[in-house]
Amino acid sequence: MEASKKINVALWVVQWFLALFLALASGAPKLFLPPEMLPMPIPLPHAFLLFIGVCEVLGALGLILPGLLHIRPGLTIVAAVGIVLLTLCATVYQLMANQPGSAVFALAMGALAALVAYGRWRLAPLSASSPAPAVEAAR
Repeated sequence: MEASKKINVALWVVQWFLALFLALASGAPKLFLPPEMLPMPIPLPHAFLLFIGVCEVLGALGLILPGLLHIRPGLTIVAAVGIVLLTLCATVYQLMANQPGSAVFALAMGALAALVAYGRWRLAPLSASSPAPAVEAAR
């Protein structure tokens, strides 16, 4: 397998990992659980939690759908940059809550999102004619 295909596959793996985490483990609880059931060290207003949850779910969709559907694949980069900003805010929040382990985790997720943004911008850009590996295999 040539290097660009390996990079493309690696980026898709990271994109799916981030998308599943953001949509299911982080965004969905903020959208569907009552605020008192969320482990928030510093309480945040419910409307703000909903906003964060929506941003996480939309970011997850933005990492996957443009590449799968071949519609505006540049939006994957925008979604990844948005996730970087979101995770930087989460890092600051966790540091303010005196939870350095959670801050490092948020920073690591942001680094993965930055990797996706750079990778899709410079290393293996998505185009209208380069399907995801799973879609390509199904053809």
